[in-house]
Amino acid sequence: MKALRYLPIALLGLLLAGCALFPHEHNKLAGTWTNSLGTVWMIHPDGTFDVDLDHNGSRDAWGKYTVEGDTVTLADAGGVVPTGCKGKGVYHFSRSGDTLQFALVHDKCKLRVKNVLLGWHSK
Repeated sequence: MKALRYLPIALLGLLLAGCALFPHEHNKLAGTWTNSLGTVWMIHPDGTFDVDLDHNGSRDAWGKYTVEGDTVTLADAGGVVPTGCKGKGVYHFSRSGDTLQFALVHDKCKLRVKNVLLGWHSK
């Protein structure tokens, strides 16, 4: 009976250890990336991102993202927001080492589509 008192503590320890073994889905995209246009995309593991469109070292746009499996949803929050870019963009992605590729699912923002669909390389 005394051993049963420690069962919840043991289960909590196993749960926490399991979380450490399986990284958060945001970590799949986290990093500083650049594409052939010179756009720099800083994707943070906390679900936020910053974009430097003119590669001058300052952020031109920023927002939040969510990841479910191999699908990312992007939502701009501030900075440069061209006409038609107030909605969310949804993309499938694949990462192989220092390369990141996206495929369009749905996005009405032409500027975001143009940038996101280019190949990205770790900076």
